[in-house]
Amino acid sequence: MRSACGMGRTSESRKEQRVESLTIESLGTGAFALVVALFFYAKVKSGPEGNESMARIARYIREGAMAFLVTEYKVLALYAVVVFGLLAAKLGIASGLSFLAGAGLSLGAGFLGMKAATYANVRTAEAARTKGMAEALVTALDGGAVMGLCVAGLGLLGMGGLYGLYHAGDMTLMAGAEHKHVFGTVIHSFAVGASSIALFARIGGGIYTKAADVGADIVGKVEANIPEDDPRNPGVIADNVGDNVGDIAGMGADIYESYVAAVVAAMALGLTMPMESLHQLAPSVTDETRLRVMAVALPLLLATIGLAVSIVGIFITRALKNMPPARVLRIALIVPPFLVTGAALALLPAWGFSMGAVITLGAGALGGAILGLITDYYTSMGPVRSIAESSLTGPGTNVIRGLAVGLESTVIPLITLVAVGWVSNHYLDLYGIALAAVGMLAGTAIVMTVDAYGPIADNAGGISEMSGLGKEVRDITDELDSVGNTTAAVGKGFAIGSAVLTVIALFAAFNMEVNAVRLRNGMAVMNLDITRAPILLGILFGALLPCVVGAATMTAVGRAAGAIVEEIRRQFREIPGLLEGKEGVEPQPKVIVDIATKAAIKEMILPGAVAVLAPPLVGFIAGPEALAGVLAGALAVGATLSLVMANAGGAWDNAKKFIEKGGLPGHKKGSDAHKAAVVGDTVGDPFKDTSGPGIAILIKVMSVVSLLIAPLIA
Repeated sequence: MRSACGMGRTSESRKEQRVESLTIESLGTGAFALVVALFFYAKVKSGPEGNESMARIARYIREGAMAFLVTEYKVLALYAVVVFGLLAAKLGIASGLSFLAGAGLSLGAGFLGMKAATYANVRTAEAARTKGMAEALVTALDGGAVMGLCVAGLGLLGMGGLYGLYHAGDMTLMAGAEHKHVFGTVIHSFAVGASSIALFARIGGGIYTKAADVGADIVGKVEANIPEDDPRNPGVIADNVGDNVGDIAGMGADIYESYVAAVVAAMALGLTMPMESLHQLAPSVTDETRLRVMAVALPLLLATIGLAVSIVGIFITRALKNMPPARVLRIALIVPPFLVTGAALALLPAWGFSMGAVITLGAGALGGAILGLITDYYTSMGPVRSIAESSLTGPGTNVIRGLAVGLESTVIPLITLVAVGWVSNHYLDLYGIALAAVGMLAGTAIVMTVDAYGPIADNAGGISEMSGLGKEVRDITDELDSVGNTTAAVGKGFAIGSAVLTVIALFAAFNMEVNAVRLRNGMAVMNLDITRAPILLGILFGALLPCVVGAATMTAVGRAAGAIVEEIRRQFREIPGLLEGKEGVEPQPKVIVDIATKAAIKEMILPGAVAVLAPPLVGFIAGPEALAGVLAGALAVGATLSLVMANAGGAWDNAKKFIEKGGLPGHKKGSDAHKAAVVGDTVGDPFKDTSGPGIAILIKVMSVVSLLIAPLIA
């Protein structure tokens, strides 16, 4: 009997230690993802570029994109050095280095993905010209896969490396109060590096791309009545550059940050949750030390499984190339989280975890799928047609209807997030909410693959138009681009939805960290009674911060677009024969690229400063209770506002494309209805690609910064 019991305990211990010793598995999976990314990069680059005109235009786009990134990265490097010094002085050299790792990997993911995209765009156009829809779809997906795999692979390498470094195979270290504090500070610093860099990259890239897009559209399509991406328009190259720096490099940093923040939030709660709450995670485990380590390891385990499933999913998606593009990409976005849940159902109970862990993970996956489907509906189906029809009576009614669609589109997603949170909290308390966010982002690699596909297809359309490849080719690229707009909106829905759940978890971790420090020092814990003045005033102050960032980014786009409009008008006016299309007369796109670059770098500083500086200012001046209120107010307003902007912008864009494809008989390109739709799209562009994503990152940056400084303000 004793022998049998001993064998049983040994078996259970081995199962649990498989979870605790994740370093090799996570690092190996992350490295394998980068190898697959390298394969796709080589495959894309080996494809034909097309004729001389196509290659020249692609080179202009690539050079413009790289010039912007070099300029932006110099500014961000200075910011990173300053923050590194502050963290090293206040929290230790390990915290500073971890911040640099999070920031560097975020920038690396954006750089590598954009590099691949600037090669894939022209090859997608060439595939559309010579091989048709299916091969063009695969080429664009291969380019996007580089970004998707780099985002998830680098994120997993960073977090897995920190886990291995501080876990070091010794559970007693992780359980020790001092070591637990050091590990928590290090992973929080890693998340701050990822989040703050993502905010600057997303907003800077968003300002660039939308200023160029809006400026080119106003003068080209509305005033001069020339086609989109017409080679006579000097803003077109800058517009195509913007697709890469904003929608690929910026979006890559955004999704990378969402991925890291979700995993770190769950790890943070694993470190700080009361043992009675964590006991629900693995009821059969009686050793408190082992239970806490399992709670820290689980989100990393799920991220590892998710990346492995995503790699398989990417190859399956490529194999479906002969299906309609919209169906292929919807399958790619919706299915992977459920495959991860299925894998968890098979593995987690065998490794000692309760079914509650599987249920919360599944709740997050289901919630993400619902968010994706609702976003798809509002940005590609009935509401889009209603916006297009409202254009028949002018731009005013178009804008009114678009705003109504954006507001209406928040209802089901937010109810869904509340339901996911309720179910997750029921099974695993606040730790379950963090796991649900991980479940929502389990398929990060494939979500980002599909997201990056959209700008590549958009660039392919621009290159086709500028190279004069003809209507047949442009029809293919237009269809790929239209689907890409919807998938980009769905990707934003995943990012915003996971942000809400992640911020709830980070908020809880912040409260627990402050209280833990106060209890160690014999102080009273925080009083978060909502009727107290510090809490109420904090909520009001937090509620205004998303509005400040939204206003600043919209104003920045408007100001930069105005300068670009004036420059395009000047070139049409002062370069003889340019507008008439005289042979041998070329525009001066480099001037537009310079204007957009300088404006983006200058204007991204204020929104970024708000996110990074607001928590320490409130925390050190008014105290942690007021900061808790600020986080709650920013979450409530930021979640709603970012959804409104992202969905309204996507709907406006596709309403314009709906008219361009002949959706309103008798009202083709250039008609009054089309011009009204262009006005709506002009409003929607900074909504969906600058302000909305910026606000979603804002609430996460504020939360991870607050968690990092919690021991200092407690």
